[in-house]
Amino acid sequence: MNYILRDENAIYYECGYSSDNALFLCLGSEKWLITDSRYTLEAKEQIKNAEVIEASDLLKAARNILRSCSVSKIYFDPREWTVWAIESLKKRLPHLYFFPKPDFSHKKRMVKSSEEIELLKRAVELGSEGFDKFADYINRYGLGNSEKLLHFEAKAALSHKGEYDLSFDPIVAINENAAKPHALPTDIKLKSEDLLLVDAGIKYKRYCSDRTRTVFIKDHISFELDQKFSSQKIQKAYDLVRKAHDMAIEKARSGMTGAQIDRLAREVIESGGMGEYFVHSTGHGVGLDIHEMPYISARSQTVVEDGMVFTIEPGIYVPGEFGIRIEDMVVMQRGRVEVL
Repeated sequence: MNYILRDENAIYYECGYSSDNALFLCLGSEKWLITDSRYTLEAKEQIKNAEVIEASDLLKAARNILRSCSVSKIYFDPREWTVWAIESLKKRLPHLYFFPKPDFSHKKRMVKSSEEIELLKRAVELGSEGFDKFADYINRYGLGNSEKLLHFEAKAALSHKGEYDLSFDPIVAINENAAKPHALPTDIKLKSEDLLLVDAGIKYKRYCSDRTRTVFIKDHISFELDQKFSSQKIQKAYDLVRKAHDMAIEKARSGMTGAQIDRLAREVIESGGMGEYFVHSTGHGVGLDIHEMPYISARSQTVVEDGMVFTIEPGIYVPGEFGIRIEDMVVMQRGRVEVL
């Protein structure tokens, strides 16, 4: 198959190296990484199964290769490319048909190798250790601090003080701010008997982790799943989310669609009378990107197979009051889900 890639993670998956200014071109068995002089030395040291081409104009270099190889059709992911870039690439290539193939790389990467699963498992373990470090900080110094400061300290703890990159900007939300699934930090200060939601992850050798915990602030907190809240309403909601989380993990099977797995969690929350407050999908794939296929949503007809890694993260969000989410990364193995 002939294809051209621009996304950094898509390129890394193909050849073990990428930069913020590179193209990857595959024409049958021949492969090229095209980048500029800032990256060529590093690229040549790290690349696998491809030739490094140095160029100041990447699109022109790609056109020259395409012209010399006389191919008639090439695939690209339109989500990676601007209209301008594709039109520029087509210049003086009138006989070459550019065939759009959305999510081209994500589909290739959906089923993880055993090596990738081990990298993801290690990312999850390191992320969990980061949560423990953040819990220690909260227990010692957290009360009275704003979400903004807690957000800063969460980044330090999760990254192991800068040793690892973060998968995404963490979410640290108190009480009513947690009702926003992607809450931004505010000046709200943490106090005893508050609800605190933390969603964060780290990268290990470029592979991401993703985890969410919701906890009750008391004398000593931990990010364990067992939580007891002083409010009966919050406790009911938490128990429903926990049951939905556990049910999806227990009942999901290889061969189900993403929609069927989503339904396992959603039915629990609906049966508890809080379905209107579950406002997002049950999960998403995780790998080199924090969000990739398969998507565990009500619309997803993707069949989940062994080797696929994704999140299970049901939630309940009551505007102006509180939000709860519990999230773990899982892998489908031997027909069943295993928590990483």
